[in-house]
Amino acid sequence: MQRIASLSLLWLAWLTRQLVYGSQDNGIRCRCLYGDPCWPSEADFAQLSSEISHPLIKPTPLAQPCYLAGASHAHANSSTCPTIAENWDNGTFRSGHPGAMEAPNFETFVSPSGELQACFLNTTLGAQRCEQGSVPVVGVESHTVDDIQAAVNFAVQHDLRLVIKNTGHDYLGRSSGRGAFMIWTHHMKNITVHDAFRPSGSLSGEISEHAITVQAGVQWQEAYNAANASGRMMVGGVAAGGSVGAAGGWVLGGGQSLVSPVYGLGVDNVLEFTLVLANGSHITTNAYEHPDLFWALRGGGGGTFGVVTSVTYKTYPNVPTVSASLVASVNTTQSTLSGSLAEAFTEFVRITPALTDAGWGGYVTYGPGTQGVLTYELVAIAPNASWEAANATMVPYFDYVRALADNYSSSSSAETHLTISVAETTLYPSFLSWYMDNIPETGLVGSNLNLGSWLLPRDLVETEYSRVAETLSKVPGLSFEFIAGGAVSRPSASSTGLNPAWRKALVHTIFGVAWEDGTSAAEIGEMQDTLKAMSAEVRALAPDSGAYFNEASMFEPDPPKAFFGAHYEKLKAIKKAYDPTDLFLVLEGVGSDEWDKELRCKIH
Repeated sequence: MQRIASLSLLWLAWLTRQLVYGSQDNGIRCRCLYGDPCWPSEADFAQLSSEISHPLIKPTPLAQPCYLAGASHAHANSSTCPTIAENWDNGTFRSGHPGAMEAPNFETFVSPSGELQACFLNTTLGAQRCEQGSVPVVGVESHTVDDIQAAVNFAVQHDLRLVIKNTGHDYLGRSSGRGAFMIWTHHMKNITVHDAFRPSGSLSGEISEHAITVQAGVQWQEAYNAANASGRMMVGGVAAGGSVGAAGGWVLGGGQSLVSPVYGLGVDNVLEFTLVLANGSHITTNAYEHPDLFWALRGGGGGTFGVVTSVTYKTYPNVPTVSASLVASVNTTQSTLSGSLAEAFTEFVRITPALTDAGWGGYVTYGPGTQGVLTYELVAIAPNASWEAANATMVPYFDYVRALADNYSSSSSAETHLTISVAETTLYPSFLSWYMDNIPETGLVGSNLNLGSWLLPRDLVETEYSRVAETLSKVPGLSFEFIAGGAVSRPSASSTGLNPAWRKALVHTIFGVAWEDGTSAAEIGEMQDTLKAMSAEVRALAPDSGAYFNEASMFEPDPPKAFFGAHYEKLKAIKKAYDPTDLFLVLEGVGSDEWDKELRCKIH
C-alpha cells in the first residue's frame, strides 16, 4: 500500500508541476530543461542521491578534459587528453563515458541561428570553450533496478526531458538531449545462462532450452563470450570491439545481424523482457504477460516504452561457419562505381537471392581507399553450411570477378585496371572464432556522420537487379547488406511490432555523409541536402518499402511510415497505454510526431 501511495503522490506532484511550470502562454505543454525555473533544486537532487546506489553523474562531452576551465583554446595539462585522443575511435572506450556518443556530432548542438556548439578534440578549431552541446547535464548511473526506478520517478515528479543511454551507438541522436536528465544503464552487466528457461506466466511444460539473460548494460562481446563458454551462439550485432549493447536499442529497433538469414533478427529471438515503466513499476513482459507490450518492444524502437532492464534470448549450438572475403580495387579518382567494378557489383546484386537462400549473410561496400584508388569489398559468412555447399555458391562469383580483372588488364588503361588482392573462403569452427579473427577492436566510430538507408524487397532485386545495381552504383560510400530474407522473411509481418517491410526485404542499403570537426553549420547543411537527394533516389527503387529504425536517416519525409509502416498506429496506442504522458521519447520514435523537433514541447 505504501508503494501505491508513493506512486500516487508522484503523479500528483507531476500534475502540480504542469499547472505551475509545464505550459507556455499559448497553452503548449513543455518539458523542464536545465536552466528553466522549474529545474530541480540542489535539495531535490540531494534527495535523489540518497535513493540511488552511486553518486549522480554530470556527463560532459568526451573531449572536455582537453580544455582548461575558463581558458580559450587551451589544452589541459593532464594525461587524460592523450588517452582520449588515442581512443577516439574505440567504441568500447567511448561507451564507458556517459557523455560520449559513438558519433560525436550527437554531442553537439546547432542553435536556431546556426551557431554550432561543440567540444572538439582539436582545441585549435575556434571554439571558445568546451560546450555542453546536446549532452545531458546530470543523470543516474544505474547499477540496479531500484536506481532506474528512482530516476524514472524523479523525472516524472519534475517533468524532465529524459534520455536513456546504454552505449551511445546511435545514428538519430536518441542517446543525447540538450538540457536533459540521463539514465545510464552501462554498468548493469549481469549475465545468466539457462539450460532451460520458462517465461514468466507460461504453462509449466512450455520451456525453452538453452537461453541467456543479459542485463541492460551488457555489450555483444560480453554476451558472445558468455554464450560461447556454454557451447552456444547468439544472434547479435557486429561492430568493432563488440561494443554495441545487447539489451538496448539494437534489439528494440529490430536487431539485424550477419547471421539473420539463418537465425532471424534479434526480435525473432527474444523470449522475455523486463523493464521499468513510466509509473515506476518493474514488470516482466513476454508472450504470456503484457503480450501487447512484448509485441511493441520487438521493433517499436528503443527509449520509447520504458527502460529495459534485461532481455532473455534464444541461443543456438556452435556450428562451423564459412567465411568469404573479396577485396578488389581500381585506379580512379571517382567515388562511385563504373566499368569493371560496376559489372562486378551488378553480378553480385543478381545472385544475392541465391546466396541468401544458401545461408550467406554479409556486406558489399565500396569507397575511396588510399588516394586515387576505389576499393570494393565483400565480407560474408554462412553459418552451419558445409564447406562444399558454401564454395559451390560463392566461388563462381570470385571466378566472375577474376575474369573481369583479366579482361580489363589486357584491354584497358591504367585508370580502369582492376586488381584483386583477396578472393577466398575460409572455414571456421564457430561464429565467434570468425568474429574474433575478422572484427577489429577499434574503428568505425568517433566520426561525425549522418546516415541514409532503405530496405529493398526481394521481388525488386530478383526482377530488376540491373536497375537496382545502376542506382546504387551512383551512391558514394554505399553498404549493400544482404542480411534479410531467409529466416527474416518467415515470421508473419504481424508477429512483432517490427516494420513489416523487413519481412519482404532481402537487402538493407546504408550510405551517409561525414565531416571533419570544425566544419561550419552551413557546410554541414549542404552535405545533409546531398544526403536527402541520395536517399530520395534509393527510396524511389521501392517507395512502398521502409527503413531500419536503428540505421536510418534523420531526414525521412514520412518518419512514422518509413520506420514502422502499418504498425505505427497500433504501436502508438500501446505506448499511450503504458506511457500516457510521453515520458519516453526519442527523435523520430513512436509518439514523437506530437512533439517539437527537440522533444521539449507537445504540439499536437
